[in-house]
Amino acid sequence: MQRDATTPSDEEKLYLALSGIPAGRVIAYGELARRAGLPGRARWVGRTLSQFPEGAGLPWHRVINANRRISLPSGSPGHLEQRQRLLSEGVQFSSAGTIDRKYLLT
Repeated sequence: MQRDATTPSDEEKLYLALSGIPAGRVIAYGELARRAGLPGRARWVGRTLSQFPEGAGLPWHRVINANRRISLPSGSPGHLEQRQRLLSEGVQFSSAGTIDRKYLLT
């Protein structure tokens, strides 16, 4: 089936939803998928964000897993970068590495 040129692609829908996440707030992959009109596609969101072009300027770092944690391996360069970006926006982590619910975009 051919896509109408005026209908946004799934990636465009995702990027639009992602661009709407304000600084200092986070969202889970599944919730981001739902907001993009792509319910049930949390894993697809994760894969798509993992292939996100460097320097694209969208706030990928504001997307976390359903357990309110950074999904990247702890101590990896990506994990450290995401954590630092969130900290610089005022998001706080517990000693267990979880993010308080008050930062969740609902």
